[in-house]
Amino acid sequence: MVRVGLAMLQGARHEHAEALRAASQQLEIDIEIVELRSGLEVDESLDCLILPGGESTAMRKASQSESLLSALFSWMEQHPQRPVLGTCAGAILLANPGEGQASFLRAQISRNAWGRQRDSFEAELDISLEIPSGELVPLETAKRDQFNHQPLPVGTHTVSRNMAKFHGVFIRAPRFDQSNIECEPVASFGDEVVGVLDGQRLALTFHPELTGDYRFHRWLLDKAHSVQ
Repeated sequence: MVRVGLAMLQGARHEHAEALRAASQQLEIDIEIVELRSGLEVDESLDCLILPGGESTAMRKASQSESLLSALFSWMEQHPQRPVLGTCAGAILLANPGEGQASFLRAQISRNAWGRQRDSFEAELDISLEIPSGELVPLETAKRDQFNHQPLPVGTHTVSRNMAKFHGVFIRAPRFDQSNIECEPVASFGDEVVGVLDGQRLALTFHPELTGDYRFHRWLLDKAHSVQ
């Protein structure tokens, strides 16, 4: 059983949960998704972590009363071998954690660097990350939770290990400083790096959870399962 900590800060949290369920079925790995709303819920039992997209400033403010961000940062410091996936604002938190915390990435990033909401876009990306293949698995439509949230339908998708393209969704996306990337580039849009891997920390400036392609979620679960 892989216990996945999902930071319920803001953004497409529930879509990440649906993508995780799909990825777990494709890999035939049992998972438990732990919705993290308080620092007290971040503990040694978590095998991996997702920092979702959203608005990074709002995330910092929303987490203050429950000390969630500081607990997440402490967990990442204490467990560098356990994988972390940060998407969009989650990538900002990895690169620029604030609170006097050292960066978790050897890369610099700028928020909203592609422009305003109207400048959001979708594009085909090149990826070079080693990701286990998965089988097509039919999923039931997600039901509303106790907070009356219902995830967007994310469908099903299957890819081979060697598939090099990924459909990227960029929403008020940040951008990596291309001259200050000292870790491994794993996703690119033309000549621009849009995804990096630093140890077990994977940071993407786009939203894989809003597609039907679960490769990055499979990477997370596979890595977490291998280090248990």
